[in-house]
Amino acid sequence: MTRNVTPRALAVEALTRVANGAYSNLQLEQTLSSHNLSDVDRRFVTNLVYGTIQHQLTLEYYLEGFVKPNQKVLPWVKMTLLVALYQEIYLDRVPKRAIFNEAIQLAKDRGHEGIRRFVTGVLHAMDRQGLPDVSKIKDPLKRLSITYSVPEWLITALQEQVGEEKTVSILETINQPAAQSVRVNPLVTTPEAVKQSLESEGYEVTPSVVAAGAFRLDDHPASESRVFEDGKVTIQDESAMLPVEALQVRPGDQVLDACAAPGGKTTQIAALLDPHSGGKVTALDLHEKKIQVIERNAERMHVADRVDAMALDARKVDDKFKDGKFDRILVDAPCSGLGLIRRKPEIRYEKTPQDIQQLQKVQLGILDAVVPKLKADGILVYSTCTILKTENNEVAERFLAEHPDFEALRVTTKLNLKDDRTTDTLAIYPDDYDSDGFFVSAFRRKK
Repeated sequence: MTRNVTPRALAVEALTRVANGAYSNLQLEQTLSSHNLSDVDRRFVTNLVYGTIQHQLTLEYYLEGFVKPNQKVLPWVKMTLLVALYQEIYLDRVPKRAIFNEAIQLAKDRGHEGIRRFVTGVLHAMDRQGLPDVSKIKDPLKRLSITYSVPEWLITALQEQVGEEKTVSILETINQPAAQSVRVNPLVTTPEAVKQSLESEGYEVTPSVVAAGAFRLDDHPASESRVFEDGKVTIQDESAMLPVEALQVRPGDQVLDACAAPGGKTTQIAALLDPHSGGKVTALDLHEKKIQVIERNAERMHVADRVDAMALDARKVDDKFKDGKFDRILVDAPCSGLGLIRRKPEIRYEKTPQDIQQLQKVQLGILDAVVPKLKADGILVYSTCTILKTENNEVAERFLAEHPDFEALRVTTKLNLKDDRTTDTLAIYPDDYDSDGFFVSAFRRKK
């Protein structure tokens, strides 16, 4: 392998693109697919990219003490230093000499002599002087922010919502690797058969404690398994399976999945339907390309005959559907995605309180648009993959206040999660079950 395509160089390139607005998961996938790397190198690149993003505020805090306040540093040079710092602090098995040599060589390959000297000087200064002690930061909010690499506004919002102890528990969880989970397709197989098949391929398989008919796997990609190729499972986080459980789908139902891409919940709904009894799920998304993704997933999961996917803004359903058409409606709404921080760690740096308020307006707009399409006694489920009340409880409360023809319905799940809670809604935090953060609420249209 030539120097300019080492794992560290690829990580720096991917991180620089993420800093310019690319999604970390998509950019990483593109980087890995365009280079013929060994499994070891693929894992190393993945570790460097996600780890550096997860700890970015911490790493920048360390770095700023060794860079002059007004000194301009090119984005890729900064990422080179952050990647080196990440390895030195968080990866015990990587020799310091290898970290320094590769960073300096990368600076030489991509830059000029001045950049090479700058990178060399910063690395050696850090080595001589040592790094500042984060625990000695006097401001408690800043100390938490730098320790866990989470913006102060988000920590404050969580503290107000769940208290200090729960906030720290969440913060300690979100920089851990995300678990890999799959949902079994009950149309074509059984959980027992899937478990046996996956174990025969060398996967470590553990039944989910969050969602029925689901398993956790080790870190070998589930997409490379035979059962995935055969449409016997799909990759889906355990928490993301709960909104469909709450929907209480019946075989002959007409179901609207108002914000459907990439189709995980659509295919989950479809597997519960019987097309011979009239069961159908209508899946909407804004973009035609995403509709194609939904359709491909439906084909692979053997449910294309009960899925009708179309490109349509859910706020414009009045253009296509008559009132009272659907027995069930799922609004898995566009949201900040802050429950997915482990999978998309850059989200924490990109969102602002103003973004959250704007998203609430979008969420309420979608709910207002779809409710006339629900039959009397029909069930509406509103869910998000975020952990902030602004997009969750506040939306549910406003919806009920503005729609007196609806009543709250207690969210139920097949494994009776948090059965002793006092709320009708269900909030899943990342530290509860080591899954994605999720919120689920349910409403019934009064007869």
